[in-house]
Amino acid sequence: MNHSLTALSVVLTLLAAPGAGFAQSPTTSSPPPPRPSQGVPGGTPAGDQGGAEGGAEGDAPAAQPDAAEPDTTVPDATTPGDAPEGNGPETNPPENGDSAQTGDKPTKEKTVVAGPPMDRLAGPYLAARLAAATSDFTAAANYFSRAIISAPDDVQLLDGALVSLISAGDMVRAVALADRMEEDGNATELSGLVKMAKLVKAGDWKAVLDMTDETDADLETLQGPAGERLMGGLIRAWAELGAGQMSNAIKSFEETARIGNARPIVEYEQALAYALVGDMESALRLLDKADVGRHLDGAVARIEILSQLDRKADALKLFDELEGVEEEPKLRKLKAEIEAGRKPAFDVISAPSDGVALVFLTFAGALADGEDTDPLALIHARLAAYLSPQNSDARLMSAQLLQSYGQFDLAEKEYAALNAAGEVRPAAELARIDALVRADRMDDAIAAAVALTDAQPDLASGWVALGDLYRRSEKFAPAVKAYDRAITLLKDAPPAALWLPYYARGISLERMGRFDQAVPDFEQALKLSPDQPAVLNYLGYSYVDQNRNLDAALAMIKKAVALRPDDGAILDSLGWAYFRLGRYDEAVLPMEKAVAILPSDSLLNDHLGDVYWAAGRPREAEFQWRRALHLKPATPEAAARIEAKIERGLDAVLAEEKANGGKLATPAAVQTPDQTAQEAKPGDTPAPANGG
Repeated sequence: MNHSLTALSVVLTLLAAPGAGFAQSPTTSSPPPPRPSQGVPGGTPAGDQGGAEGGAEGDAPAAQPDAAEPDTTVPDATTPGDAPEGNGPETNPPENGDSAQTGDKPTKEKTVVAGPPMDRLAGPYLAARLAAATSDFTAAANYFSRAIISAPDDVQLLDGALVSLISAGDMVRAVALADRMEEDGNATELSGLVKMAKLVKAGDWKAVLDMTDETDADLETLQGPAGERLMGGLIRAWAELGAGQMSNAIKSFEETARIGNARPIVEYEQALAYALVGDMESALRLLDKADVGRHLDGAVARIEILSQLDRKADALKLFDELEGVEEEPKLRKLKAEIEAGRKPAFDVISAPSDGVALVFLTFAGALADGEDTDPLALIHARLAAYLSPQNSDARLMSAQLLQSYGQFDLAEKEYAALNAAGEVRPAAELARIDALVRADRMDDAIAAAVALTDAQPDLASGWVALGDLYRRSEKFAPAVKAYDRAITLLKDAPPAALWLPYYARGISLERMGRFDQAVPDFEQALKLSPDQPAVLNYLGYSYVDQNRNLDAALAMIKKAVALRPDDGAILDSLGWAYFRLGRYDEAVLPMEKAVAILPSDSLLNDHLGDVYWAAGRPREAEFQWRRALHLKPATPEAAARIEAKIERGLDAVLAEEKANGGKLATPAAVQTPDQTAQEAKPGDTPAPANGG
């Protein structure tokens, strides 16, 4: 087989190597993406600050920019004239006399040529490299496919196209390209892996066994790379089962279990193989081991097998040992079925191909585990979903990996497929909601959160997510109601789970102008979790902004700074607190640090200008105000106020606001300096009435 993970990993690094596709050796590789996010959408609104100018909330993820749409006339990697199925763009025949490779086997030995004209290859190749570097898999697949028209035997370009097609989920075109690579003598580890997956899906077990016979790994002598032996041994065992060779399959499982620390993984799959052929006793014997199948699907397998053995009481007892049963639709349905006296069928897997899919999924999980995610994780997860479309874990892992790459639209397709299959799992739905937010589809995210809370009204995390979405959309009244429900459901939860809904509800109430009602929520959040810098900062800043409890407010903000000394928003709060207290010289240093950390924040630069003015440094103040204006203030009113300060100084602006009920006078009503009763000088600045 010769499809080791170590060798296959080279395929991914080639995409980021200078000269890839031009027969040069790779010299660099792109850093891998972060692990998939599994947090509740909204998370901790750590950057929130109170007051009209208290800074952005900071907990809404920035939407990813849409990638440039590739030319929809880009030909795919299949034979011209064939109508490719799947989700790839429609294709047209090549232009300018280019002819795509037909896929027929060569009739004579190939001749090495100097290479295609650069004007036909360089553009698509560079576009493909750029798309691959930004994880835009769909665009990369199209551009790589276009490039291989000019270089049909360039193995690196072919593998680049194959990686991108699989990552984009376009398995129809990926399989067609892999077939062509194998037939044309351009086979690679990846094309061989796709070929094997195709044979498994077709149930051609003899051909699969022939491929496993070609591996350099020897299971009996335990020779060869461990990863290759583990994957090859498991696939061989399932292929033997598919070919009706159960005794050979058990032997292969047992030999594979001797590899390193693989025994728990192998014995779990062996147990599923036993259950698939009806040997429930042997399956349960393996699953009863302490380290075998200790995950959700393992629990489901154990429960279904006990039911098949007429051990209803033991099956129901297992539910008591599981956490979150009510949050998992699969477990709720299974429990209800057993309690009703029915005997659920064993359906963790339904065919040997599902077993092979589990092999790919196991490797995907291993590759995604750790501080950095191996790019091969997505390849294996996609192959698992290709072989077993009903495997919700394969789709969920693909979605989360795509989300970690910033491919939120592709991730949403996987979440939508889970929904269509009735697999509305809370973790998957919350991740999907987060993906929708990051794709700048807030209305769809809110609709999904509403649907989740309708389907599972007792799921507290669903209500927190809905409240966060409403709050980000500045729909504070429905946000408060969502947090009310979450707090009620979490009344007996540990403090770590309860402080956030109180804090978020307090923010919503404060933004509605109901600060006195918000204060008890902030105080309760601090009682539950006293060292939360976000809460300390928000409440402290709000007090300062309203000239209330100034000593306590300053103490809160100082504690927040001690807990998070490099947070620009919190340092801004400290500087602003000193400013409001008239301690202008003390305000300068924290405000300068805040701007150094967040130099592109218009509000912070504006605040620093005010502090400089109050400290008697008008030239520096004007510089910061001009910079704040250049950085585009959040509102036209904020911009007008900065312009007024540049023109007339902070003291004149404050006097105008005092004379106009806290608002800046309109240009027609602005008094000239000699009409003003007395123009204050820099350094005599009174504490502003509106937070600056």
